[in-house]
Amino acid sequence: MIWLLVAAIGLALLAHPFVKEWRKAIPDDLMRAKAPGAFALLTRGRTHYRWFGPEGAPVVVCVHGLTTASRVYEGVADALVADGYRVLVYDHYGRGFSDNAPGLQDADFYVDHLEELLADQGVTEPFTIIGYSMGGAIATCFAARHPEKVKQAFLLATAGIASSRKKILNLIREGGLIGDWLMLRSYPKIHREGTEAERKLPSSVPGIVDYQQAELNRRGFVPAVLSSLRGVLAGPLEREHRQIAAHGIPLTVVFGRDDALIPLSAIEQLADWNPDAQNAIVEGAGHGLPYTHTADVLGVIRANLI
Repeated sequence: MIWLLVAAIGLALLAHPFVKEWRKAIPDDLMRAKAPGAFALLTRGRTHYRWFGPEGAPVVVCVHGLTTASRVYEGVADALVADGYRVLVYDHYGRGFSDNAPGLQDADFYVDHLEELLADQGVTEPFTIIGYSMGGAIATCFAARHPEKVKQAFLLATAGIASSRKKILNLIREGGLIGDWLMLRSYPKIHREGTEAERKLPSSVPGIVDYQQAELNRRGFVPAVLSSLRGVLAGPLEREHRQIAAHGIPLTVVFGRDDALIPLSAIEQLADWNPDAQNAIVEGAGHGLPYTHTADVLGVIRANLI
């Protein structure tokens, strides 16, 4: 009898993270009614997007990262509009106000998503693309596949060059069903601690920490993060960076000197793949470049825009 009790307790402990995830809310019509911007119904579901600036201005497309949805670009977008640009931001599936979507979130998944959104919005002229963190990896893949569409690229604290310093994420990525359990059980704490460490930092996006942590309350967010770790973030993007170099797409990469996720060794690696790439290091900056050091990032962008 005691063994049945122990087994039942063990099963409950194993099931708890999965049950907890299932009981979370997903974005509904009431929640979306409060969202800025609009929604596009694409193949994999509704995508939340937002335009900043007037029609007819040169287009800049901003791609957000693994855990912080499109709001991360508000400060950057406002400044670029003042400079005469029109800026498009959007939420990846499983983040912000966009739907959850099935399938491995690999390069094909993300490039297809952006292709569909651009077609839906009638963006046909070459544009500047900015990618932050995982968004840098997505921007890299998109530019490599569509050099005719990308005027130039800016990558901020980008993934896809050097491996993340978070060893537990590598364990979760490669752990199969055990990795699934570890992700649901451990990642919320990792995410809260990482974002809380930035609470006292200046930010061009008011309430950014609370916004980041609130993502943990929506069903599908943590699984989407895991799917991306196993997908587009599974390895380096050497081939794509070499393709960007071969196509002659101007590339500028911005790093934070104190980034705990992206090591500065990425600079040397990128120089081997793309000798023409421009690099900039923001002193005193961690991983949150577009919102904690917005002015520094804008300075680099403005100095290199064509």
